[in-house]
Amino acid sequence: MFRGKNYIESAKLIDRSKLYDAGEAFDLVIKASKAKFDETVEAHIKLGVDSRHADQQVRGAVVLPNGTGKKVRVLVFAKGDNVQAALDAGADYAGGEELATKIQSENWFEFDVVVATPDMMGIVGRIGRILGPKGLMPNPKAGTVSPDVKKAVEDIKAGKIEYRLDKTNIIHCPIGKVSFGVEKLSQNFQTLMAAIIKAKPAAAKGQYLRSVSVASTMGPGVKLNPVKLAD
Repeated sequence: MFRGKNYIESAKLIDRSKLYDAGEAFDLVIKASKAKFDETVEAHIKLGVDSRHADQQVRGAVVLPNGTGKKVRVLVFAKGDNVQAALDAGADYAGGEELATKIQSENWFEFDVVVATPDMMGIVGRIGRILGPKGLMPNPKAGTVSPDVKKAVEDIKAGKIEYRLDKTNIIHCPIGKVSFGVEKLSQNFQTLMAAIIKAKPAAAKGQYLRSVSVASTMGPGVKLNPVKLAD
């Protein structure tokens, strides 16, 4: 794989054989960030579970104390008073069947998160094949299917993120921007890790946190000590 000059220079800062504490790790991530834009910082957590089994799924949502630094566009499927409640809470779009039709007929995706009230899931289900592959299907575990659209929208706008396993049993989550600094990134990271540890399935055997690393968009990964994080 081709690596640019900046990446190679950044990689020299990091001891690949060492497992770092969170504070050290984020300090290195910030120092290794060479891009001309404010890079997103992501956490990558490999878990000792098998996502093929329903009783070993790890999925949920958590509000990061310092937000993600990203402006999130929210679409809400609702009807009646809930439409205005969603818009008042900061939703970018709110409505019913007309939005589903727009997505279906115009391939319209000017949004990042979809929220729905339970009574709208019949309509949302019709476009599930379109929303699902893009990771946009509302889900009760993520708090995106909720009768309280006001709280759902406010949480998302405040920095709520969803975490879920991919097919290789790894969770990938944005936890802020390089400009946040070590303290804010550490706070967001600890909040995410606490939620993931709390979500440990009863069926999970052996070491739960297999490996944990953090990296900026264009930078090299920094490995953390999973044993310390699990304490």
